[in-house]
Amino acid sequence: MTLPDAKLFIDGALRDAEGGRTFDVISPWTGEAVGKAADASAADVEAAIVAARTAFDETDWSENAELRVRLVTRLRDLFLASKDRLSDLARHEAGAAWGAVGRAHVDMAMEGWDDYLAVFPKVTWERDYGGRTAYGFETLRKAVYEPIGVVAAITPWNVPLYVNVGKVVAALLAGCTVILKPAPDTPGMGAIFGELAAEAGFPRGVLNVVFGSDPALAGEMLVKDPRVDLISFTGSTGVGKRIMQQGAETLKRVFLELGGKSAKIVLEDAPDFAREIATSMLVFHAGQGCAVQSRLLVPRSRYEEAKAILSHSYGAFGENWGVFDEPGHIMGPVVSQRQMDRVMSYIELGKREGATLIAGGKARPDKGGGYFIEPTCFADVTNDMRIAQEEIFGPVLVVIPFEDDEDAIRIANASDYGLGGGVVSADFDRAMKIARRVRTGTMSVNGGMSIAGDIPFGGYKASGMGREWGLEGIEEFLETKLIAWRAA
Repeated sequence: MTLPDAKLFIDGALRDAEGGRTFDVISPWTGEAVGKAADASAADVEAAIVAARTAFDETDWSENAELRVRLVTRLRDLFLASKDRLSDLARHEAGAAWGAVGRAHVDMAMEGWDDYLAVFPKVTWERDYGGRTAYGFETLRKAVYEPIGVVAAITPWNVPLYVNVGKVVAALLAGCTVILKPAPDTPGMGAIFGELAAEAGFPRGVLNVVFGSDPALAGEMLVKDPRVDLISFTGSTGVGKRIMQQGAETLKRVFLELGGKSAKIVLEDAPDFAREIATSMLVFHAGQGCAVQSRLLVPRSRYEEAKAILSHSYGAFGENWGVFDEPGHIMGPVVSQRQMDRVMSYIELGKREGATLIAGGKARPDKGGGYFIEPTCFADVTNDMRIAQEEIFGPVLVVIPFEDDEDAIRIANASDYGLGGGVVSADFDRAMKIARRVRTGTMSVNGGMSIAGDIPFGGYKASGMGREWGLEGIEEFLETKLIAWRAA
């Protein structure tokens, strides 16, 4: 065992699951257990709901912004002091390579935490709508913005700290109480919120953490329970649809950040065409990101050139991945046997669909006992192939030719998803015109960073609804109340 036991955090106390039940936490690197986690029962989840509801209804948490900022800041300091442990959790639970830990897994999450604290003073809590005369008298009006109540944050395994921070910190600052339900693969990155919240002195019930081996039990209880006011979920589109269906019974508000099949469009006049193509390899964290640009769109006039560049760049990347203690590696295994089977099934599907495999395509058991898949690239892909339409969530890039700008826009938009994307051109105005017409929640122009903690993030279409991060990420957790009173 490598990781400390992951315990539940309910009503201000770290605790075991009912009956002492536990489940093994499996390392993606070895396929073996690296820790144990409490296996929450329905009774444990019920206790967390009661605690969160009581804390919201019977304490001043929702009204005491000064207390919230002080405790959220103290919690952030404790997380920074625990950076080594956060790195261990990212590596052993999520399978992050060393080079990825310092980016999306830990550093970017903590930068996002700071961004939330920085934008919080900009939150509007009241808005004056002035007076209006009707029926012979004047009425004065103002809107007040109040925390919605109890929030259930249901989070995935790919970049767990980043997503946990995105939901939990925003909801707490807004004045909500929170039940965090992390994925079974990464319980420790949820459990640490409870441990450090206890150390920071959070009031009982304000933050609760539950998890279990059953990926659906706690989540479905939270979605269906009328005492939970909002579900903030990041994960697959299929589960997101189920949450909408189940939440409809209680007219629950939902924030959904779902799947993606984002397109990167490299125009023929790209300033450094070869570099843009070469750096489009889908290798960071084994392609396990919702907003990764997994469709590379290349002009037909330079398509053969692009294929040659990619063949060379994947070859040069070679074996520079999949070593646990190598600081320069940015790609490790996929998270689980289930995910490995899924990705390999798509690779076999791509071959059957007639795409040309120009790199990778094999599982690599020689890398270790975990879940290793080679960096993989398919060319000669048409946009109607399933490997071009469905989210693979692995290190698989598909390369699609286009005829002109209109065709590139058409291909980019011919997708159920709309989460991220990019366009590269020497002509900035041309690139901006394309960026405005692609139906997606974020768009990078000439390599601009379209994802950061101080700006909103979210999707169109089957990629979800609502926005996380930035000022909008906090406002997701507020309700609008209009108050009107007769002028004296």
